[in-house]
Amino acid sequence: MWIFTIKRLLQGIPVLFAVIALTFFIMHSVPGGPFDRDKKLPPEIIANIEAKYHLDQPVWRQFVLYVGQVVRGDLGPSYKYIGRDVADIIQDTFPVSAVLGLCALAVSLGIGIPAGIFSAWKYNSGWDRGVIFLATLGISLPNFVLGSVLVLVLSHYLHLLPPALWEGPRHVVMPAFALGAGFAGYVARLTRNSLLEVLSADYIRTARAKGLGEGAVLLKHALKNSISPVVSVMGPLAAGLVTGSFVIEFIFSVPGMGNFFITAVSNRDYPLIMGVTLVYAVLIVLANIIVDLIYMKLDPRVRA
Repeated sequence: MWIFTIKRLLQGIPVLFAVIALTFFIMHSVPGGPFDRDKKLPPEIIANIEAKYHLDQPVWRQFVLYVGQVVRGDLGPSYKYIGRDVADIIQDTFPVSAVLGLCALAVSLGIGIPAGIFSAWKYNSGWDRGVIFLATLGISLPNFVLGSVLVLVLSHYLHLLPPALWEGPRHVVMPAFALGAGFAGYVARLTRNSLLEVLSADYIRTARAKGLGEGAVLLKHALKNSISPVVSVMGPLAAGLVTGSFVIEFIFSVPGMGNFFITAVSNRDYPLIMGVTLVYAVLIVLANIIVDLIYMKLDPRVRA
């Protein structure tokens, strides 16, 4: 397993390099620059600023310099948050995004897996159709629409939860649910379909013939062999939660990396854009490696 983990980590290095290269060159191909929105400055000052940040050099040269900085662990200074390094901003905002992402993942799995099990148990009944309808609605409804509805209903009308900011556990509920509800629907559908496929297997019929109750058949025999597809999509699921957090953090004024990323894009803050993108890419690579390790534990037939 250690050899497999090391191999996957080494395979992730070209992926991270490709992410850095694509993001860097696409970002620099867009017309304009990071200081175009500032008040009109004399050409001499603009030239000095561009020379300070190496913006006066060819793009390929800037890329080489940036990769060298990243290898040394230096993500560079922010263009818009004067006096702050990108690493400092990420260090301050990453814990917030991590808590939000983990809570959203808990919502996705905590709602999706039990709903899928219940739907498979009540197969072809009204309960089953109701779960499928809610799961499809959750998948189809964009998280920013759900977030806006939650703010309107739970905050504006019912005054149950705070509408924004990040000042305590009550502030986590709405953004975590808005971010994780859609993926909960996807997990519910996947769990249901996988369970129904396993429930038609011969060993399940044998277990029922021995007199086991339906609950024992579902939880002790069928669930263990049907959970593998859910585990295998947890990597893409984590990626979806990461990318979805951009909008959710902006809507609920959550001081996480996603909020800073949107601000960095609008301000053309190149180092901050690159830093946040790199951190998210590393998280996605690590999440997929962890999922592969869990999958190997669940299914001994899978080997590195």
